[in-house]
Amino acid sequence: MTLFSALLPPAEAIEALRAELDRLGAGGDGLRWEPPERWHITLGFYGVVEDEKRQVDWLRERLRGHPAPTLRLAGSGTFPGVLWIGVDGSGVLELGTAAGAGREGREYHPHLTLARARRAVPSRWKRRLAGFRGEPWTAAEAVLMRSERDDRGPRYTVVEAFPLPAQRADRGSE
Repeated sequence: MTLFSALLPPAEAIEALRAELDRLGAGGDGLRWEPPERWHITLGFYGVVEDEKRQVDWLRERLRGHPAPTLRLAGSGTFPGVLWIGVDGSGVLELGTAAGAGREGREYHPHLTLARARRAVPSRWKRRLAGFRGEPWTAAEAVLMRSERDDRGPRYTVVEAFPLPAQRADRGSE
């Protein structure tokens, strides 16, 4: 089984993105569109892990004290074979780094994968989604997810949730 940590967008963020994709006529184009129930923002990817409890303990320690980031789904881009929506906000880079993002030697770029392609993603989709700006939301928890493949693709299951404390108000502005 494969494990990764993630932030799960709230229903409101998912619905706003779904509505935008519907408005733009998403589907087809040689893309394999990810269903909304698999949408997530990866923090750290751990690959095949034999000892889930050990990974839970490791992640709990790494996330301890990190405040809940305030995020928004915004903009778009591509990686080879991937169309994604960007993630803007405060605290997500720090949280991702704490959770192990970038360990595989790539720069961490928070995003939500929308679709995959065998070849290049049609550039029109990046352009169409470039102006998307969802409403801000606070990620009150991070999760450790298990990914298991079957005939229908990956199936994600939450192994453990890690509450993230609310950010403290800046007392310097009082």
